Order: sequence, then C-alpha cells, then structure tokens
Amino acid sequence: MEIYSTMSREKEELNTLFEDKIKLFVCGPTVYDDAHIGHGRTYISFDTIKRYLEFKGYSVFYLQNITDIDDKIINRAKESGVDSKLLAKKFEKRFIEDMDALNVKSVNYFARATDHMEEILNQIQRLIDKGFAYLTETGVYFEVAKFKDYGKLANRKIEELETHRIDIDSSKKSPNDFALWKNREGSEYSGEPIWDSPWGKGRPGWHIEDTAITEKYFGPQYDIHGGGLDLIFPHHDSEIAQMEAVSGREPLVQYWMHTGFLNVSGEKMSKSLGNFITIRDLLKNYSGETFRLFVLATHYRSPIDFSEVSLHQAEKNIAKIKNYLQTIDEKINEEFEKANVSDDIAKLEDLEENEVLEELISFDYYESSYDVLNEGVEEFFKSMDDDFSTPKAIAAIFSFIRQSNKDLNEDKIIIDDLLAIKHWFADISQILGINFFDDNDKTSGDEEGLLSIIADVRQKLRAEKQYDLSDEIRDKLVSLGIEVSD
Repeated sequence: MEIYSTMSREKEELNTLFEDKIKLFVCGPTVYDDAHIGHGRTYISFDTIKRYLEFKGYSVFYLQNITDIDDKIINRAKESGVDSKLLAKKFEKRFIEDMDALNVKSVNYFARATDHMEEILNQIQRLIDKGFAYLTETGVYFEVAKFKDYGKLANRKIEELETHRIDIDSSKKSPNDFALWKNREGSEYSGEPIWDSPWGKGRPGWHIEDTAITEKYFGPQYDIHGGGLDLIFPHHDSEIAQMEAVSGREPLVQYWMHTGFLNVSGEKMSKSLGNFITIRDLLKNYSGETFRLFVLATHYRSPIDFSEVSLHQAEKNIAKIKNYLQTIDEKINEEFEKANVSDDIAKLEDLEENEVLEELISFDYYESSYDVLNEGVEEFFKSMDDDFSTPKAIAAIFSFIRQSNKDLNEDKIIIDDLLAIKHWFADISQILGINFFDDNDKTSGDEEGLLSIIADVRQKLRAEKQYDLSDEIRDKLVSLGIEVSD
C-alpha cells in the first residue's frame, strides 16, 4: 500500500521501521473549549487509518497528546474565573466524550503535557548542551539558524521566515527563534500554573511538549506523524528541528500525514463569522455515524465543505446500506428455511473442539463464486491501499449494491455468497467505524445474528433426530459461556 508523504509531496510505499509494527502519533487538542467539527474531521480520519492498518495485519500503537497547559487555557480560565487545571480537565473529559460519540476509539494512550514535565525539562537541557538553544531573561529559545533545514516540511527557507513572524521579544537572537521554556516569575503571573526549572520558574513552550512525549514512548524516530494541515508550520517544522537536533538522527518520522481544512458553506470556520460548530452542537441534530460517513466521503487530504445537504446525503447513504443488508438477512433466513443442511452439518463431527462455530461462519468473501462480489471487494481494498482513499472505497460499496440488487431480487445469489456478503460488510463496518447492521443484527463478532443461525441449525438437527450432534453444538456453546435451553 502507498501513503502520501507531506515531506516528499508524493505517494510512497509503506515501509515500517519494525516489521508489521507501526508507531503513530497525532497532535491532540488544546483543552480550553469544546472540540469543533474540524477536530472531528481530523480524528475520524486517523481513527479510520489506524483501523485499516490493523485490518491489514499491522500492530499499531496510536499515541495522542493532550495540551493541558497553554496561553489559551490560562486566558480562558482567567476570563471564566476558574482554576486553569480544572478548566483543562473539564474540556479534556468533554473531548473524550465527543470522540466516543464519533466512535473514535482507537487511540491507545492520551499523554498529557503536564504529566511529562521531567521529559520536557530533560530535552530542553540537552538542546542547550548541544548548542541549539540559549537562555535569556524571558526563557529558553531554540536558535533556528543553528538547524540548517528548519522549514523543510513546509518547504520554506530560513531567510524567508522573517516576514512570517512578528515578535516583540528583543532578547531573542532572531524573531524566528521559538520558546522552549517561558519564564513566569513576577506578580503579573500570579495564579498561573508554573514549574521549577534550572532556568527559573515557568512553563514549557508548545512545540517541546510533543517531542518530549514522543521520545519517551517511541524513541527518536517513528513511523507516522499526523495532524491538521494548519500545523505544518511552525509546529511540525519546529518538532522536526527539536528532535533531529537533540538526537542527531533523521528523519524524525517516515511519513508526515495531514488532513485538509473543513470549511462551512465555502468559508473558513470561525466564531467571528458565526459559523463555528462544535461536535456537541452537531450531534444534537445528526448521529455520529452520519458525520463519520460525511467525513469519509472526502479524501482525508482534501478540503471538505460542510453543509446540511451533505449531511442529509450521508444519512440517506447509511440508510441505503442498512436496507440492503436487511434484504440480505431476509434472503439468508429464507435459504436456511428451505435448505437441506444435513450433509454439511454431519461433517462437523470430524472437527476438533471449538471449531464447530468457526466452520458455521467460514464464508470467506475472498473465495466467493460471485463475480460481482469479487469485483467490489477488489475495488474497495485497492482504494484503501491507495493512500486510504475512502471516497473511492465507498463508491465501490454502492457500485456493488447497485449491481447485486438485481441478482438479489431474482434469487440468483446462493447462500454461501449471501453469507460472504455479510462477512465483507462486517469488515467494512469495522474499517470505517460505522455499524451498518441493526442493533439486533450481529455477525462476524456481532453475536446475536450468529446465535440465531446456530439455533436454527440445531432445531433442524433435532427435528431430524440427530441429537448427538445437536447436543455437541450445545455443549460447545456452553463452554463459551453461552447458555442454551431447549
């Protein structure tokens, strides 16, 4: 599979530092307010990317930071008259709740900046020792001129940066130099959270938090770093400078991945324009799965134009898929009603313990005899392998539904292929993070539908007086903790 790298500006074959293992870091929120739909777009995208990588057989550790110390948090706390620590904890909790509502649940660990002060101080000291940072009366700064490749991710040269930064701190060697540590001693900072350091009481800069965290959990180099397009400069370029300078190793990451902007009715989302939408406000009118499909209908690198029309279309598309699968269920039930399964079931007597249930659901769509299904499966996974192209993958799903509906209506799809279709859609649901099955319809890990099928099979066995095999299936179910009562 191929991934587009922001650094190279082209698609590259996925090659991990360690075989079948991927270390993924995505910049998390600054918790001073509720998360907005732009955040939702980014985190749905990377949640889906992780889901697909795991489906492909990779072991993925997904790390995300929580910026719980920042000027925005402190200023909001002062405006609200509350403690900044309590404010940060409140909005961190609400952020996690919002992510759960969007079924963004693949992050393995959320790392708070304030829980990693030791690592932050250690990294700053090493940058000073290596000559990349210097101390002034206002704090510690990274000297950009010492890192010759600064700006390489954004493709900017150091001499061009002066026009992009306005800084009134005359104590710095250059306006481009950024803060690693901000001194906060004096009455004007009373009530603000501060920590002791070798350079005076204060708090860390924004960029150093992320590299200190990733170095602790991933080391000086790892596989994928993600975030929004707006973070490329200066944030991600500063991360590169810090970590490559302190470690002496490059590149910091193999692949830089960035999500495009989310606009509202063609305009950039902002509170001043009155088009700022939080995830919580969105979920008052639309489900989390509707927003997920809306997001995934656009490639993660492309801009999205948010609109009510697009959300309604996402709702309709989910309903189409669910209705299609309900029809598949009806056909499966019809086939089981009229099928003579005795010969196939008899073969189960030769299986080892705990293999009976697996055999009953082993309808692999990779081995289907139904050409329309094979073509749909191939196109879906081909699209996902092409830099996680969810729009093309979703188009493949609807193309398959259109082509197969005629065969479905004319009863031309055999029972094995009907079950294979359900198997495929169960995998699609897992990859996209959207449950396309009704709550009481479970398959491929969704237990109730499977148990219903098994119960029907057992009834047929009992009707044919094959009590030994019926009892064997019952005993195996009981061994799995499933109570069976005839």
